[in-house]
Amino acid sequence: MWPIYRAFSLFSLFSFLILSPAIASESDHRYQEGEHITLWVNKVGPYNNPQETYNYYSLPFCHPSGNTAHKWGGLGEVIGGNELIDSLLDIKFPKNQDKTVICELELDESKVKQFKDAIENSYWFEFFIDDLPLWGFVGELHPDKNSDNSKHVIYTHKTINLQYNKDQIIHVNLTQDNPKPLEVGRKLDMTYSVKWTSTNVTFGRRFDVYLDYPFFEHQIHWFSIFNSFMMVIFLTGLVSMILMRTLRNDYAKYAREDDDLETLERDVSEESGWKLVHGDVFRPPRSLALLSAVVGTGAQLSLLVLLVILFAIIGMLYIGRGSIVTTFIICYAFTSIISGYVSGGMYSRHGGKNWIKGMILTASLFPFMCFGIGFILNTIAIFYGSLAAIPFGTMMVVFVIWAFISFPLALLGTVVGRNWSGAPNNPCRVKTIPRPIPEKKWYLTPSVVSLMGGLLPFGSIFIEMYFVFTSFWNYKVYYVYGFMLLVFLILTIVTVCVTIVGTYFLLNAENYHWQWTSFFSAASTAVYVYLYSIYYFSVKTKMSGFFQTSFYFGYTLMFCIGLGILCGAVGYLGSNLFVRRIYRNIKCD
Repeated sequence: MWPIYRAFSLFSLFSFLILSPAIASESDHRYQEGEHITLWVNKVGPYNNPQETYNYYSLPFCHPSGNTAHKWGGLGEVIGGNELIDSLLDIKFPKNQDKTVICELELDESKVKQFKDAIENSYWFEFFIDDLPLWGFVGELHPDKNSDNSKHVIYTHKTINLQYNKDQIIHVNLTQDNPKPLEVGRKLDMTYSVKWTSTNVTFGRRFDVYLDYPFFEHQIHWFSIFNSFMMVIFLTGLVSMILMRTLRNDYAKYAREDDDLETLERDVSEESGWKLVHGDVFRPPRSLALLSAVVGTGAQLSLLVLLVILFAIIGMLYIGRGSIVTTFIICYAFTSIISGYVSGGMYSRHGGKNWIKGMILTASLFPFMCFGIGFILNTIAIFYGSLAAIPFGTMMVVFVIWAFISFPLALLGTVVGRNWSGAPNNPCRVKTIPRPIPEKKWYLTPSVVSLMGGLLPFGSIFIEMYFVFTSFWNYKVYYVYGFMLLVFLILTIVTVCVTIVGTYFLLNAENYHWQWTSFFSAASTAVYVYLYSIYYFSVKTKMSGFFQTSFYFGYTLMFCIGLGILCGAVGYLGSNLFVRRIYRNIKCD
């Protein structure tokens, strides 16, 4: 059987090598002279509302007669609302095409109304040739000399300009002219022409024309990274100096055995109170299963973001339609073992008994929250008939990935975490009776510490948020993932430092409920990001309508939930290491 398999494999490889020149096409981006080039029509929608997109033929354009091919891309492309349909235009490589009639468009009252509504809302459309996008507007408003109103005109001619290097397409562009007024009963000839020119630009550089270098590599962007980096150096130095000096004094004070009891009590009450709660600081937190689940999920999301950024840097994922989303989903599924490991170990170390409940929470909490938001948005998209509606088949594929990859890996990680890192190893013994927490000033309460903890982390990523929001909501391709990697590392360090300081203040106030406070203190970064998104929506965009507003704030909420869980887990894990470190060096009799 094995020799037959090897022979078949060699035959298949040989056949591919022999036939590859004959089947060169869009799949390998190489074309022979005279080969047909497909122009795919994709979507159309209001320019100011990026998510409100519809099928190109939802407007009464010339629809090709006969069967039209559809191009279904990957998982991320479908989720991104792309539906590519063959336009059946006759484009040959690399043959110029004179002005040719696509069809005769006869305008009736319904078609005129549709086109006028589209023009008034600045409808744009998107085409693809060889995976390169082309954009254009349906029409525009021209001043009418005979009245005070503007008249609606539609572009009737499209010139497709293509540049090629040997047998590969390098650049595509679309220009439109010959505008005609929209009048009921009028017949319009919709035409196109094709112009080819050669270029010396290599295939690897063909996507550079879509990258906005002046915007993303502006001096402000570089300055923001430098500013955040200096903040990290200052903050880490300050935290190290203050805490180490303070803790050194505390250790020296608590180690004194020759002082009288009155002096020791006075020093303790005046200077520090964190030593006094050593019998309660490792008490299991409230809602242990939920805290373990969000910390485990946050640890997974941290690794996930790091992996996706690295893949984007190495593989230039921004070039492919939906590549980032596809990579995110696949990486999320395979990193689920991390969430199970961290959650299972944490739950077991704190004496949790119902580990199956913790595992189910870990595996399903974040996906089901995203699913709930996505279900509401999908219902709105279906009601509007938008391409943003995710097909049922795609939803089933995502569910299968979660059910057969993510969930089993989370289960495996939980079992491994319970057995490898689930043994209790607290530096101090937990007392039977909880110590009463004294009343402190308002700025030492857990709610204030939690709310203020996210200010500095948000400040470190504030400028990068502007670039991310602008690229996602304003048709710019985000490609500076090196910047994003630096900002992510800065966010992690600042979050850990700020959370440690907040935890230290809380323990000094003799409040031993530091676990949830450290989580919420770091997670509050997402609250400030969401507040910034409200400002960005009202000041920096021209979005309007229920559809786009719901999608904007729905997607932003989904993003902020993930960011909050990620930062919260980082803050908790950093504070946990800090707390264990300081209580390991004191006498816990």
